[in-house]
Amino acid sequence: MKSFAKKITLTALAAVLCGSVMAADLQPLNSDTEPNRVDWTELQSKFGNVPALKEGTRLGGVSKTLTNEYWRSLGEGYTAAAKKYGATVSYLAAANEDDQLGQLSIAETMITEGYNALLASPQSDANLQAAFDEAASKNIPFINVNDAVMPLTKYYVGCVQRDNGVRVAKWFIENVKEGGKVAVIEGQPGVYAAKQRTDGFTQTIKDSGKFEVVASVPANWSREQAYNAATNILQRTPDLIGFYVNNDGMALGVVEAVKAANRLGKTYVFGTDGISDAYKSIKSGELSGTVDSFPILTGEVAVEVAVRILGGQEIPRVVSTPQALITKDNVDKFYQKNSDEILKALSEE
Repeated sequence: MKSFAKKITLTALAAVLCGSVMAADLQPLNSDTEPNRVDWTELQSKFGNVPALKEGTRLGGVSKTLTNEYWRSLGEGYTAAAKKYGATVSYLAAANEDDQLGQLSIAETMITEGYNALLASPQSDANLQAAFDEAASKNIPFINVNDAVMPLTKYYVGCVQRDNGVRVAKWFIENVKEGGKVAVIEGQPGVYAAKQRTDGFTQTIKDSGKFEVVASVPANWSREQAYNAATNILQRTPDLIGFYVNNDGMALGVVEAVKAANRLGKTYVFGTDGISDAYKSIKSGELSGTVDSFPILTGEVAVEVAVRILGGQEIPRVVSTPQALITKDNVDKFYQKNSDEILKALSEE
């Protein structure tokens, strides 16, 4: 896997050095701080109505995996919005979250087959760069949707990744005033989202002066690996007061480790994404919380952005989408909501 990752990185670098695909016109993207941005709620007021699409417009969705509910929900958003705007969408994913070559092959096939725009959630910051270059050479809009961030992508749609960790850190600061020892279970090493989520949590909670981050280890988005990592941390630090976990699947594995250590109710566990099993766990009093980034709504926004770009509108490089910290205090308000109900709930936060 390491050799393939190196190959992907070198391929992307070679494309840049050859001057392909607008690379000379784009600075490396930090989607959390990029100044050329607009909030998703401002699209209508700033750019007007969504343009009408040409008949037969096809959108290609390239997902990380379909084994994670988050990415299935994103696809539901693509499908709903495509139907609304009169397009068709194909939503395909690699075999697993480590299949970078398979994901690249899907994207390149969609370009060859003449899809009008691609909405892609890369497995790493570099593995789809060659597909982006090819799409740009054919004037096919390529929108990077959430998670990993391609440094030279022209468009990005997603939440502020750093804020996922910051929101959880602030909860600890406000609710565990005496402080204590905490740990982080990271996602895949080197992926932008994992790094930003971890840094946001770690720096914010350290700055409070009352908490010690005793461990920060990757679990590669794996529930089993997260369970094992959390078990080891709890054995070394039996007085641990909390975990921040980079996604909900891993967080549910951490909950099982906390239960096995008889620390339920004593060691808080927060995840990220807002999948339905996380909501159920919060309601049952096990998972302490999650930061929901509303994947269905994000998918709808991403398709709207694609349609606006296809219609000739000059959309900013980053379109930021919503997120909210979900705990037992507001879980009922956000649980199993459609887009309109989410908007109402967000307005009340």
